[in-house]
Amino acid sequence: MEDYKWKTAVITLSDKGYRGEREDKSGPLICEMLPEDSYSIEETLLLPDEQEMIEKELIRLCDDSHMDLILTTGGTGFAQRDCTPEATLHVATRNAQGIADAMRYCSLQVTPRAMLSRGVSVIRGKTLIINLPGSTKAVRENLSFILSSLEHGLGILTGRDGECGGA
Repeated sequence: MEDYKWKTAVITLSDKGYRGEREDKSGPLICEMLPEDSYSIEETLLLPDEQEMIEKELIRLCDDSHMDLILTTGGTGFAQRDCTPEATLHVATRNAQGIADAMRYCSLQVTPRAMLSRGVSVIRGKTLIINLPGSTKAVRENLSFILSSLEHGLGILTGRDGECGGA
């Protein structure tokens, strides 16, 4: 593929972070982990756990800003205000369940608490949206599990890469 950088947005979902009561470390870690030669971080956002606000920003980033990839962190657990998966599913046009399944499967090899993650992975138009957990440890592990396959998936989704005959 030509020298294309995937237009990427990173969204941290955290009530405490939004109110300035906690430093966002997971969003910056995602930005640090994405190879600079392949990904262009176009926007970083810090939002509260408000489903309507999350949906609005996801739609804007997909439909108006034409992001190739949106990575979220936080809001995927069992807390009453955790609503990232619901917001993400609400804006989806197609499911990409295998990515979230792979993250949970690989995470289960590290900790049994991985089963408590409700994160999802979906497609809206030509944008891939992936929910990562909120902790820096979980972000580092989960993103490392999927990073090697993301570019091929994005290439197929956006039409920049042809179908593959084998892996």
